[in-house]
Amino acid sequence: MARRRDEVPEEEDQEMEEELVTLQFDEPLSWRAGRPIATGELLRRLEKLSKELVDLDQETIDKESLNHVAKELASPNLLSHREAGVKAFVAACVVDILKLCAPEAPFTPKQLKEIFSLFVKTVLPALWDPSNAYNAQHKYVLTSLAEVKSILLINDVTNSEELLLHLFSSFFDGISGSSKAASGEQVAKDVEFHMTDILVTLVEESPSLPPAVLDVIMAQFLRAAPPGGHREKAEANGKQTTLLPKDEPEAYVMAKTVCNSCPEKMARYVGQYFSEVIMDVSGNNGHANGHKDDDDSDDEDGGAGPTDSDFKELRKAHQLLRELWRAAPAVLPNVIPQVDAELSADNIQLRLLATETLGDMIAGIGAAGPPPSPVLDPSAYPPLKLNDEVPDRSSTSILTTPISPLSFAQTHSQAFHNFVSRRNDKSPQIRAAWTTAVGYVVSTSAGGIGLSREDESVFINGLRDKLNDSDEKVRLAAVKAIETFSFRDIITKLAAIGGVSKEGSVLFTLADRCRDKRPSIRVEAMALLGKLWAVGSGELAAGQESVTSALSGIPSRIFNAFYANDPELNVLLERVEFECLVPLSFPPPPKAKGSKSSNGNSQSQPASDSAYDQDRIRAERILLLVKGLDDNARKAFHALQARQLQFSMMLENLCRQCDAFNGGSPEGNADVIKGNLKKTVAYLAQFLPDPTKVEADLHNFANWHDRRCYQLIKFAISAESDFKTMHRAVKEFVKRIQGSPKPHMLDTLLPLLYRSAYIMFNKSHLSTYMDFSKSDQDGLGAAAQEITTKISQSNPDLFKTHVRQLCKDIAEGAPVADKTNETTMVETLKACSSYSKKYPNELPDDRKFIQALMSYALYGQPAKAAKYAVNIIMARKDNKTMVSATDLLQRLLKEWRYGSPHFLTRLAAVSQLELLASKVAADANEQIIDTALEDVLLQVRTDAKESDPEWVTDSEVDDECQAKIWALKLVVNRLRGTKDLEGAKEQAKSVFKLLRSLLRQSGELCKTQDTPKHHKARLRLLAGQLFLKLCTSKHFEEMFSHADFNQLALLTQDPSAMVRRLFVEKLQKYLVQNKLRPRFYTIMFLTAFEPDTHFKNQIETWIRSRARFFRDAKQNVMESTMGRLISLLAHHPDYGTEVDDLVDHARYLLYYVTNVATEANFGMIFKYAERVKQTRDGITPSESERLYVVSDLAQTILKKWQDKRNWIFQAYSGKVGLPIGLYTALPSHDVAQEIAEKQFLPEGLDEQLDDLLKSVDKKKKRKGADERADGQPAQKKVRTAASKPAARVKLAPRVAKTPSKKSATKSTKASSRSKKATAPSSSPIDSADRRRSGRSKKNSSYIERDSSEDDEDMLEGVAEWDYYDKTGKPVEDDEDSSDLSEPDEEPEPMKEDKIEEAPGGDDESELSDIDEDEDEDEDEAPVPSPPKANGRRGRSAASSPPSKTKTLASRPAAKASASKGKTPAASKTKAKPAPKTRSAPTRSTRSRRAAALDEDEGDDSE
Repeated sequence: MARRRDEVPEEEDQEMEEELVTLQFDEPLSWRAGRPIATGELLRRLEKLSKELVDLDQETIDKESLNHVAKELASPNLLSHREAGVKAFVAACVVDILKLCAPEAPFTPKQLKEIFSLFVKTVLPALWDPSNAYNAQHKYVLTSLAEVKSILLINDVTNSEELLLHLFSSFFDGISGSSKAASGEQVAKDVEFHMTDILVTLVEESPSLPPAVLDVIMAQFLRAAPPGGHREKAEANGKQTTLLPKDEPEAYVMAKTVCNSCPEKMARYVGQYFSEVIMDVSGNNGHANGHKDDDDSDDEDGGAGPTDSDFKELRKAHQLLRELWRAAPAVLPNVIPQVDAELSADNIQLRLLATETLGDMIAGIGAAGPPPSPVLDPSAYPPLKLNDEVPDRSSTSILTTPISPLSFAQTHSQAFHNFVSRRNDKSPQIRAAWTTAVGYVVSTSAGGIGLSREDESVFINGLRDKLNDSDEKVRLAAVKAIETFSFRDIITKLAAIGGVSKEGSVLFTLADRCRDKRPSIRVEAMALLGKLWAVGSGELAAGQESVTSALSGIPSRIFNAFYANDPELNVLLERVEFECLVPLSFPPPPKAKGSKSSNGNSQSQPASDSAYDQDRIRAERILLLVKGLDDNARKAFHALQARQLQFSMMLENLCRQCDAFNGGSPEGNADVIKGNLKKTVAYLAQFLPDPTKVEADLHNFANWHDRRCYQLIKFAISAESDFKTMHRAVKEFVKRIQGSPKPHMLDTLLPLLYRSAYIMFNKSHLSTYMDFSKSDQDGLGAAAQEITTKISQSNPDLFKTHVRQLCKDIAEGAPVADKTNETTMVETLKACSSYSKKYPNELPDDRKFIQALMSYALYGQPAKAAKYAVNIIMARKDNKTMVSATDLLQRLLKEWRYGSPHFLTRLAAVSQLELLASKVAADANEQIIDTALEDVLLQVRTDAKESDPEWVTDSEVDDECQAKIWALKLVVNRLRGTKDLEGAKEQAKSVFKLLRSLLRQSGELCKTQDTPKHHKARLRLLAGQLFLKLCTSKHFEEMFSHADFNQLALLTQDPSAMVRRLFVEKLQKYLVQNKLRPRFYTIMFLTAFEPDTHFKNQIETWIRSRARFFRDAKQNVMESTMGRLISLLAHHPDYGTEVDDLVDHARYLLYYVTNVATEANFGMIFKYAERVKQTRDGITPSESERLYVVSDLAQTILKKWQDKRNWIFQAYSGKVGLPIGLYTALPSHDVAQEIAEKQFLPEGLDEQLDDLLKSVDKKKKRKGADERADGQPAQKKVRTAASKPAARVKLAPRVAKTPSKKSATKSTKASSRSKKATAPSSSPIDSADRRRSGRSKKNSSYIERDSSEDDEDMLEGVAEWDYYDKTGKPVEDDEDSSDLSEPDEEPEPMKEDKIEEAPGGDDESELSDIDEDEDEDEDEAPVPSPPKANGRRGRSAASSPPSKTKTLASRPAAKASASKGKTPAASKTKAKPAPKTRSAPTRSTRSRRAAALDEDEGDDSE
């Protein structure tokens, strides 16, 4: 029965003398012992009394009349009655009496204690059961105590602390549900309100609060913590939210209200509370000087730190602080300074705890931990839109939602700034914690309260800096901190100062971590970047500006990690490619309408498959990926796809071998079967990290013998499988392996499956690629054409179902005399040309198609279209083809003159006919060659100007230059197409002479008029590349003289950066494909002074990679290069015997040594250098002393390098041989003895070489900063074209020293030289400048290994000498010094090589070769970046400071030693004749590698 209080109306006219109202109740409530009142009667009387009391008013009641009742109500008989109803009515009556008698209670202290014990222990706790029969009386008691505040009388009770503690505990526990009735009925809100009111009253009005009570209040805030108590943030990270309530617990809210209602008092109590915990633990353990930075110890705790139990309490206190800041920050003003003081503690654990706590408080993170990390689902579709992203909090607890009621930076500025200073803490553990905290601070906008621009900038810059921290834990924490940002926050906050392409930005630095030396860091960084790009792909495709600037460079940074040449990194790259950038599960199957994607996007997918083309959507994502790649990344991407075919063959072979192995019980010849399996496993193991584990996993797979897995692999790697079939096969395969007895096999099998399956280039996507290549929708046409071409070259099988459509497009788009074809048709022709090489009979041969191809050969634009059209026409190589070729040639020659319509097209077509149909062109050769030479190559129709650029882009090349390029190709193709060997050799003399002239005259052929500089650059580049192409044929290579070889090598030091780059990349390609003999490796070491630091670093990486390959193959190719390099340097135009000249030559040798020499091969390299002094110069015997000087120089460099590296010298006991032609035998033993004893190096050189090695260390240490700041080359001296005879330096003879230990790595400091005045347009200075710019810093060694022609190239007899010791006794040599060793056998094809890293080495992947057109790099020269000097200075500039060329980032920097300030002595300019040779020594650098590997078709089809 609900009780209701009525207000007693006041009567204005009431008379003062009116009598007070007295209590009318007069029935007894107490009894004597043994005569109790019946319970029913007692309840009736108490109810009657209660009704009367409730109607009385404090102002009119006669308080004396209440004394008797009060005494009876306070009797133990009633207060301790066993009936709950009696107690309830007694309590109701007592609170009314307390109200009526206020402020004096008519009870004795003992009675009050009994009364409040009844209230606290019986009546109020009964409220947790709303179904109780006396719930109304209980609520009445609660309401009265709250409203009348009679609860305060509890403070007058003796030992009230116990009752207060019970009261607070009861309220908090009860409201939280721990004492809830079995019925589960909820407690009314008014009960919760009055309880809270009572607690606030007690806190506010009580003189003090017992510590135990405060403990109870504080404990309520820890109800926000996840079950199980404190968890490390790394473990929690929002992953425990499913165990947390969605809303704040009632007890938590009650405590929060208490604190916020009494902020001043609670602040005092809370301050005392934390002082007891914090100061007791941390106060005695080190607030030494306030700064850890002054400590000597890094990770040692200062003094005897707190015990484990102390730390447990301290952690609990700090966890409470986090929640108090979220709930009631006003109670913490006295606590924050104490935590701030902990930031300066000596003890690392205290500083760490304080750093974590303050970081969480600033971010508004409480005891429940941080919010869950945002989901970046790369396979979600439709892709997320920046403006549509709405945080989905439906599944998130309020306890993990960052909330900061106040700005910590403003309310506690000192503590805030001290927290910021922890970014530079000495301990990496604390820097890592700071980094993690900063991630949450910025991502949550300081708990939603916001950060000032300055503070946010400080934090973001700090996050960026920590990505480059020296400690791996800090770097990893920084990467993980970025993972806490939502996609929108990454774009709007982290990318606000720049995207992934802007140096110094957060995303740029994050991308650097993709090549971190620690696997855990690069895995996190690369996966995060891949997901970011995938999630943003929708906005990238739409061209959203902020997303594009922030994320467009991500794929390039990821794929450029390919050049680290690290097997583990390559596996990671593939997983990111297929699981993040373009996941196998993208796009997901269609969903029902209204469903949301996992990125939180409200857009729904179409419900029907017809409107939702998964293959097309996926193909568009791949095209978007390729479109955004830079040149290096694009080459890496295609290299990864190109090896798919060979890996699929390897994996298919593995399945075959496993099947034959039959789980360990082979049928047939068991030894052979087991041996084959072992070989296959060993071969596969070399392509993955940890070969031992790979072999174990593959053998386990073979023993498991799951035939279904074999079938699934075949489905995945079959070209006939569409994408869905392939994907399902991969998914089932993964599931089966995970359920196998040894699921760890997946670590090996999955990377192999990724490399072998048709994932990116699948037949399901080909139609989309072809559609986009024609329509150029969304600007993806170029990428589609590129992919289509690559597929046609590397895997033409995929084209079988589409080749008819290709041919149809070609026929429909054929040009006519007055109508040109679309430029996109060139790529279609190129793809069809590649396909025709493998399947010539599958192309149509009807007249319409052939006529269309002839139209391209006659009128196609650009001229390359004619080349591809001729390739297709000639693909069948039958009689009908020859008839078509004859008809085409006749039509081509009708107007065979320069300037005729479509002359460039005709020239290109005839050039290919000369190669592919030499018999058809034989009768017209005279006419063809006469026009090509006399009317094109030897004529200059464009006037040369001083303002002419050194190089122009392909699109800017004029018709005359293009005509000369095609004419020169025509001349060479005629030679290559000649079938008669003797005739070809005779014809080669004139062709070699032409190419030689172009090289010697810097591209100039006309004797009466100067050729424009950019024409000459193109022509000398093409001459060098064609020389390389000719030398891929054995009979032409035999005709290539040593002098021509030396001249060709100087092309690596051309004034034009584009000429240097394109030539080097072409050379690298042929070397990787094993098309050139090993002697051509020597040329690579003239790049020592390459001014383009990035390009030079790529070359060095390529050299090291090739050296490693040959070492693994047990071939001494790079070691034997030392003999050829010495000869090349001895005949270098810049050779001189002055100290400065020899220091420059030492740089070449040092370049070789740093990249090739190891402790294992050092003895062999030294022996090659030493052996040179036992021979004479075979090219110019009169200048043999040059060889001896360079030989001594090489030996000296080797000794110093050995000393530097602390290597143990082991003399090589085998025989080494030197090439015939370069070296000849000495005439006598006396001459040999004299040469051996003589020291050919001048005085003072040794000190210069020491400085050189020191400068190398210094440059290495500075590399990181200098490389980005200054890309200028080392300065080289100018020389005239004719080299002067070497000045003979008379030196005292000395006995050759044994090799010492170590010498320096790369030197980038080049001596400065004065420039000689140049003649207009063709100065002799450029020749020298160009050559000087190529002085090498690294050396590689190789022993000639080729077929019989190399046997002839080796000395078969250097004079045999007898040697004697000091006593005159003959010394037995362990080798026959007169016998040069036989060459090693040819290296294995590149397909067995490992992935190379470097320019031109991109196709040198683990499974290299793609059959590409080797002229494509000449046709498609990349757009150059602004010109760069070629690094040559006049000798008068000798005192200028050395420029800062850097070493490769991947090479560890050597410890820098103090570099002596060496100023090379200015040497006199040498007077030399100045034939007309090179143009001014200006170099331009390129923004990308030449498209040397991005070529049309195979070499033989040109």
